[in-house]
Amino acid sequence: SLIEKSLRKFGAGRSILIDKNNRIIAGNKTGENAAAIDLDDVIVVETNGNQLVAVKRTDIDLESAQGRELALADNATSAANLQWDADAIMEKAAKFEFIPDDWGVELGEPDTGGDDADQGGGEKRYQVIIDCKDDAEMERIAQRLRLDGYECHTT
Repeated sequence: SLIEKSLRKFGAGRSILIDKNNRIIAGNKTGENAAAIDLDDVIVVETNGNQLVAVKRTDIDLESAQGRELALADNATSAANLQWDADAIMEKAAKFEFIPDDWGVELGEPDTGGDDADQGGGEKRYQVIIDCKDDAEMERIAQRLRLDGYECHTT
């Protein structure tokens, strides 16, 4: 609701990111809310990623009440609307072989029902120790194991 409120009060303040097939990469909620309030006049700026695209609002001055409130609204909506879809992220991470932890996205460990060597139901479990050269390597290996469905504890 904060994105819609901001769009209604201030109009568009930042861009969304689309791929070469016009699918939204970043800004899904902004796109959805803009469509819901019929804010459908879209300007597409094509780039190959080597240029920084700046959106210039010619009607707003940062040193005004409206400018400062828009800055606050932008930061507040970003913070309030960040929710990860862990299942979707883990599915894409496995498919495209990237590690969410590398981007600060900690999704937790899958629930495997405990960590005893034998669960009493006949399931035999083993513990494997991996010696890593540094914390970054340890986290990459742990994330890869989690993507493959293994329970992983790091120390």
